[in-house]
Amino acid sequence: MCRFLDGKEMTVQPECRRCFLRQTERALDMAGADPGVREQVVGDVLAVLGTADMGKSPAHATTLMHRRIRQRLGRDPFREVKARSTRAALELYPRLRETVRSSPDPLSTAARLAIAGNIMDFGLFSTVDVEGTIERALAAPLALDHGEMLRERLLAAGRVLYLLDNAGEAVLDGLLMEEVLSLGKPVAAAAKGAPVINDCTLEDARESGLPEQVAVMENGSDGVGTILQSTSEEFRRAFQEEGTLVISKGMANFETLLSERRKDVFFLFQSKCDVLSGVLEMPRGSMLLLCSEGPAPTGLVPGDQSLLPHHLRISKKGAMDPP
Repeated sequence: MCRFLDGKEMTVQPECRRCFLRQTERALDMAGADPGVREQVVGDVLAVLGTADMGKSPAHATTLMHRRIRQRLGRDPFREVKARSTRAALELYPRLRETVRSSPDPLSTAARLAIAGNIMDFGLFSTVDVEGTIERALAAPLALDHGEMLRERLLAAGRVLYLLDNAGEAVLDGLLMEEVLSLGKPVAAAAKGAPVINDCTLEDARESGLPEQVAVMENGSDGVGTILQSTSEEFRRAFQEEGTLVISKGMANFETLLSERRKDVFFLFQSKCDVLSGVLEMPRGSMLLLCSEGPAPTGLVPGDQSLLPHHLRISKKGAMDPP
């Protein structure tokens, strides 16, 4: 069997630099930084990127970049937007929970809603259309759907380790965790060990209304994604434990774990950038439920870009639409 991930790798490309600077500007906007501070931070970021290893994933570089931004600002610029995202998602939760419960396939529906939640990425976007993305996730086929493999492997697994991504998004992850728990599988959810962009920390996870049976832990790192070398020994033991199925949310977790080639990792995310979409050989906007050992697809489902922010769309000529 030809695995979909065979031969794929994610490294920094020239077009990543524009995204890095856009992320920097977004963090400064969130912080309300004055012109003097903005100039200092941009200079710091350019210096950091000048020494970063561009042979690694973009998430490795942005880890260093956002660490320096927080150091210069002296605070977490995404703190308030994370709280707003969580409150907004909690308002949607009762209706979405009913959608899952009334579905003929609750596990699949919960997984799709968890993927829809991945749009809540304020490191990349200034605004997001959560409702529209939910509609698309429920109505359209996934670009790659290893959902039956997920069902089979869950039944065989001893436990599940769920790698959280963004605050707010974590609320929708709770829907999938509930379905996993209903199969009799214990679930541990891993949050970041310190703030980074709008990723979910332990505090954010506890405010997300996750099922009370879920054991929430920190991964011991402020890295973007899951950079195993920078995580705690406790987290690495949980990640590597025999019989554990890993559900990994978001692009950065996919980027940083792509080279690990661990069995029984299921990546749930949306492809929101050109570079990653190129690696996947799929249109931007694609939604994926991807097993680390899953087969290559026989055909691609076009990514619906209509619900993405303008700067992530590709025009008919193939160029990026302007922000």
